[in-house]
Amino acid sequence: MTQNKGALFRALHEEPGAFIIPNPWDIGTARILAALGFRALATTSAGMAFSLGVAEGKTSPENTFKHCQALVSATPLPVTADLEKGMGDSPESAAETISVAASIGLVGCSLEDHTGDRANPIYDFSLAVERIQAAVEARSALPHDFVLTARCENFLWGRPDLDDTIKRLQAFEKAGADVLYAPGLYDLETIRTVCSSLSKPVNVVMGMPGNTFSLTELADAGAKRISVGSALARLAYGAFVKASREMIDTGTFGFSDQAMGFAELEEFFTGQTHKAQ
Repeated sequence: MTQNKGALFRALHEEPGAFIIPNPWDIGTARILAALGFRALATTSAGMAFSLGVAEGKTSPENTFKHCQALVSATPLPVTADLEKGMGDSPESAAETISVAASIGLVGCSLEDHTGDRANPIYDFSLAVERIQAAVEARSALPHDFVLTARCENFLWGRPDLDDTIKRLQAFEKAGADVLYAPGLYDLETIRTVCSSLSKPVNVVMGMPGNTFSLTELADAGAKRISVGSALARLAYGAFVKASREMIDTGTFGFSDQAMGFAELEEFFTGQTHKAQ
């Protein structure tokens, strides 16, 4: 089954145009997205952390993989995982991350060059590349297809250096990564510049504060895969917090007018068809 899912997931990256891969944060949201007709899912490290009541980056590898396995089992769709820096800092830990990810049924994952240390947030170039090289070797040793996404985190950690970002992504591509990803690119021209500098598929994230662009605009700029990171989780948690504040601040319940009907929501979990026509 994982072998078939892996092939299906890779094939999505070979189709014309771009596709959206949304980011659920629990079993319920995964099943809703599958019912709506999305063809693959990606985990969100921030959404997962929030669902566990901790800050992003504070989830143990054990809990991260347990969460990923739950989402893999939730629907028949291929699932790729946001595994942050993986199980450690070394190239060996990056390789181990790939092996464990594949063993629980994931069809892909992303690895970052963010260290998790705010004082020194980005791995040195050579170590960052060595980590991806080790991950590629582990991926190549697997008995089934697995899509490795290599991320450059410069723009999220106060280093908006486009030249260095492209240099890193090109090095990750040369090392054998299947998909390249630099979250935080702020305009279509920058996205186009990055995409034109690479020959492998590029993931672009939408839903971050600032400019957003349509699927068509992003495809025209050269992007292949569009994720939304923690945006869906933040939207849901934001509505929850707003409703809770209304109750405690004013003692009113006007938020219920905006809530989805019970029967409509329950249909997502009872086999009803919700796919867009």
